[in-house]
Amino acid sequence: MIDNKFKLGFFPTPVHRLSKLSELFPDYNIFIKRDDQTGLASGGNKTRKLEYLIKQALDMDYNTVFTAGAQQSNHCRQTAAACAIAGLECHLILRGKEPEIYQGNLLLNHLLGAKIHFTGNDKKEIDFESYSNSLGKNKKPYFIPYGGSNIIGALGYVQAVKELKKQLDDNNIKIDYIFFASSSGGTQAGLMLGIDLYHLDTELIPIKIDKDETAGLDMEEYILDIVLKGKKLLNLEKEYTISDIKLNKDYNEAPYGVLTDNEKTAISKMALSEGILLDPVYTGRAFYGMLDCLENKKISPGSNVLFWHTGGLPALFEYADGLI
Repeated sequence: MIDNKFKLGFFPTPVHRLSKLSELFPDYNIFIKRDDQTGLASGGNKTRKLEYLIKQALDMDYNTVFTAGAQQSNHCRQTAAACAIAGLECHLILRGKEPEIYQGNLLLNHLLGAKIHFTGNDKKEIDFESYSNSLGKNKKPYFIPYGGSNIIGALGYVQAVKELKKQLDDNNIKIDYIFFASSSGGTQAGLMLGIDLYHLDTELIPIKIDKDETAGLDMEEYILDIVLKGKKLLNLEKEYTISDIKLNKDYNEAPYGVLTDNEKTAISKMALSEGILLDPVYTGRAFYGMLDCLENKKISPGSNVLFWHTGGLPALFEYADGLI
């Protein structure tokens, strides 16, 4: 199962030390995992999930893909690209009203040939079948949840842990903490399963990005559901409970997608010190959380810390007014 995927990205993505940031925070040794460099329509973490999701769609003879998200959804942009490569018709259901000008990810969705549907409201829950019912008889729709976050998509990050462990072992590096953005839950679930499957000795610090529930469940419950399905699929012996689902909620006071001074600070510091671009919704917020933890020594001094960059570059252009 773990090897049954449709190739979409360029792996392994790089791991390297952030030398200037490590100088700014001399009590820590700081590294980055560059999943912004996966290569699919400007890259991002959803590439890993889509390799498994698209493979399942093809194996089961689906010819049309539906997914949903915010108008600047990185997942939707990468889904559109994956469908173009796989020869699948792509439908994106995006929250809100159609804007006059397409910017950022929305523009890329159009260029990648996706059929875009606007809900006209900001409700997160989507009735996929209400959109797919208008398809012709020859269309067989495959539905991908928000963020590609189910057990099939999470396998991408199970595999990512195997990739990271080899990179660390090859370079004799021990990572004590991994910071990353956690929103729809699939990346976090996959990392948890991968750490246990491949025996990577590290602590995850997921920075929660929004306040919303998913599929009517609190995020911890939704992640646990994926993890329990993965435990069965991967034959893991470990017992998981809700207490195992850690989410740092100290940095999501502002609503999802709202650019604050925190995100601006993080984006600027990473760009000016390391020449790496973060996005205003996910990695900007998560990286600020990591910086605050380092600044205030909320994790053990002397630690090796890794920031898992999950991508999102195109969204910067939609937020240009707030960043200048």
